[in-house]
Amino acid sequence: LTAVSFCVTRKTQAAAEKGVLEAQALAAAQARVQRLANLPGNLCTPSYLADEAKKMAKKYDLKSKILDEKDMRELGMGALLAVAQGSREEAKLIVVEYRGADKSVKPTVLVGKGLTFDAGGISIKPAGQMDEMKYDMCGGATVLGALEFAALMQLPINLVGVVPSTENMPGGKAFKPGDIITAMNGTTIEILNTDAEGRLILCDALTYVEKNYEPEVVIDMATLTGACMVALGTHATGLFSNNQALADALLKAGTNSGDRAWQLPLWSDYHDLLKSNFADVANCSEGRYAGAISAACFLAKFTEQFKSW
Repeated sequence: LTAVSFCVTRKTQAAAEKGVLEAQALAAAQARVQRLANLPGNLCTPSYLADEAKKMAKKYDLKSKILDEKDMRELGMGALLAVAQGSREEAKLIVVEYRGADKSVKPTVLVGKGLTFDAGGISIKPAGQMDEMKYDMCGGATVLGALEFAALMQLPINLVGVVPSTENMPGGKAFKPGDIITAMNGTTIEILNTDAEGRLILCDALTYVEKNYEPEVVIDMATLTGACMVALGTHATGLFSNNQALADALLKAGTNSGDRAWQLPLWSDYHDLLKSNFADVANCSEGRYAGAISAACFLAKFTEQFKSW
């Protein structure tokens, strides 16, 4: 271990102590996210991620709840379960609550994609760099890291983390292109590509949030589609929002932290990309254009009830 000493004046001591505390909390949260992200898929399974969340909740006296596939079937989470059905690993819906404010204060809800391995399902990915698909749970890991930071800093807010977690595998029971599935809110979805699965697990998680909380703000985060990297490269995160004030705040936070984002449109014109002849909506667009935007438009159909998403 390395000891670091700071020489400060009495006038700046309180600010220095606060800064050190914040740095320690941020380092601990980032270390958790990085450790989970770097674990191989055979170790960091949905069950492992759920256990990690429960241990963290116990450590910081947070409330946690883990839904298994039986619970999801009872709730009608047909989209999340469709993705999970090709894997032998049981899917989990992980919920962790941090309460740092009065119960009357509406929470901020973070929803993170927790695909612990994504082979693409029947629409299987190319073999090259498929090992990196263990990182498809980084949205979920980031949610857990944010909750740890809030707990360590004792932030005066209410924060809820929701992580839908599964694998996307090409097993004998895997869902197929052409299938019609029904999401938790009753929306029917035509599957055009099983590799557009992140939005399917997120849409049921977002409906779960709607039915169980009255959030002030909802933010979902995910390695949702490689099309976003085609649009923006590796230097910026794509950002979509139905609330410009929230978008501006996130863009400013990204600039200040060095983790920059760039806002892309959610215009109604793009929703036509998801039209289906057989269901309420298709899970992706058939053409090459606006892949990241059409993914966000898909999720927008499940967030209309949120004023700030």
